[in-house]
Amino acid sequence: MLDECYNDELVQAEWNIQQKHRVNCSFYLKIGACRHGDKCSRLHTRPISSKTILLKNFYHFGDIIRQDFSKEKEQREFDEFFREVYLEIDEEYGEIDEMNVCDNTGEHMLGNVYIKFMHESNASNAVKALNNRWFNGKPIHCELSPVSDFRDACCRQYEN
Repeated sequence: MLDECYNDELVQAEWNIQQKHRVNCSFYLKIGACRHGDKCSRLHTRPISSKTILLKNFYHFGDIIRQDFSKEKEQREFDEFFREVYLEIDEEYGEIDEMNVCDNTGEHMLGNVYIKFMHESNASNAVKALNNRWFNGKPIHCELSPVSDFRDACCRQYEN
């Protein structure tokens, strides 16, 4: 029995040491998402305060990218989505500084919506409220994001 307790403590101590020496994940810090998720060998330190929130996989490109839709219709659908979300979030939770929708094809990023508020308190209140809501028949998954400058988070193909 004592051996088991000692072994458990030893395993826990070794795990704590490993965690202490892990390096922050540069992808997570830059874009608030990582393709490895919780299995990443690097740290994903979730912010306790931020002006930016992340609505994970919130916009569903697959719903509108169809053979029978023209590019113009796809753009109209997207514009309607953007306007609806922007206006409601701004009205309900506070002034928005910037809003971006990610169309990177990576599963960990596709449809992510990043909203940067003018004040951290607005972001915090939005996270609490939005995690209890549904949109388009699906639950909303919202968290504070480490992203503070979207220029750093932009993929090379979208620069300039």
